[in-house]
Amino acid sequence: MTVLAVDVGGTKLAASRWDGGLGEVHRVATGPDPWGALCTLLDPLADGVEALGVGCGGPMTWPVGEVSPLNIPAWRGFALRSALADRYGVPVRLHNDAVCAAAGEHWKGGWQTDDLLGVVVSTGVGGGIVSGGRLLDGAAGNAGHLGHIVVDPSGPECGCGGRGCVEAIARGPALVAWAAERGCEAASGVELAALAANGDALALKAFARAGHALGVGIAAAASVLDTSVVTVGGGISQVSSLWPSLWASVAQHARLSFLAGLRVMPAVLGQTAGLVGAAALVVEGDRYWSAG
Repeated sequence: MTVLAVDVGGTKLAASRWDGGLGEVHRVATGPDPWGALCTLLDPLADGVEALGVGCGGPMTWPVGEVSPLNIPAWRGFALRSALADRYGVPVRLHNDAVCAAAGEHWKGGWQTDDLLGVVVSTGVGGGIVSGGRLLDGAAGNAGHLGHIVVDPSGPECGCGGRGCVEAIARGPALVAWAAERGCEAASGVELAALAANGDALALKAFARAGHALGVGIAAAASVLDTSVVTVGGGISQVSSLWPSLWASVAQHARLSFLAGLRVMPAVLGQTAGLVGAAALVVEGDRYWSAG
């Protein structure tokens, strides 16, 4: 079955044809006109596809697929699923992008577990849950929103309206803003990561701070879910200086006996996990799709 897998993020859009495996990945910037950018990306790839599997930042109304991503201000209550179905004339299955990443890691990551929490750290911070070998949707399709676990009640304001969420501390733009307030000239997460790689003390502190917040959130979520594996993907997860403080924070806070064997590891599929999971919504729908 030929599926067009799509990953909609606040910074970039990615797509690939799936026909027994992931093909070449195409990417464009999300920009101020995300629908126009998405059509520009998908139109050349859509010929002959039988369905679309789509991961998009949340929150959203699921399964109808009306999306209001915190990091895509142009879309509020946007009927993305029906818009794609109308344009391309094939069935569309749409879920949260981090949920898709969790499904992708569970399906093709080789973890050999029925219980997995997938975390994505990029423009935002999201998560998805596989429990008992099946994707956990939640009442409105938003289960796994790890980015909005509060880890510092007196911390920075979050785009969700709360304060001290994991996302408010660990998402890429928050790292850049925190460092800029302290005199760093990095204009993007990529530039901040380059400074950290070269040993810049402030950049290293920014990623350590993010890692600590992620570790607190992951430990809390693992305690609730009794999960055995947590995978962490997304662009920020590629920065090596994030990980020591993340692992130390998990070790400090995940202290219950049933968490003794908890593994928190980089996503095996890396940046393609969301696309693989988007394809899984269609190809392996018995495990990863429970709606019409």
